[in-house]
Amino acid sequence: MDYHFQVRVTGVLVEDGAILLVRQRLSERRSWSLPGGRLERGETLAQGLCREMEEETGLKVEVKRLLYLCDAAQSGHTLLHATFLAQRTGGALRLPDNTKDENPISDVRFVPVEELTAYGFSETFQALALAGFPGGGYAGDKSAIGLGI
Repeated sequence: MDYHFQVRVTGVLVEDGAILLVRQRLSERRSWSLPGGRLERGETLAQGLCREMEEETGLKVEVKRLLYLCDAAQSGHTLLHATFLAQRTGGALRLPDNTKDENPISDVRFVPVEELTAYGFSETFQALALAGFPGGGYAGDKSAIGLGI
């Protein structure tokens, strides 16, 4: 039996009422997302998030707390998706190298939370962001927090 299991981490970094987003082709309807990606062998969740955030945005971060732990039923295999609140500790905002990426990131920016729906995020996720991400923990499928739609 072939069993495929993945762990993905994404980071929420909010500064001055704006949330950090990256632009890369996700689907026909969405091209903006939270920075993050798959864990590499031997990484902890926090190490993976810090590495992905720096690779994709140039910013060094630390994990502040777990926001949501979700499944991703639409992925076609077992996928655990962990979203963390992060805080900047250094670095400078920049585009990633993209040389090894089949789906390159074309923009990195802070977007006012009030404008998230204009960037393809759901009203559910925008409402959670405006409320400070209440009710953390296991959320079931990530569509419950308005991601992956």
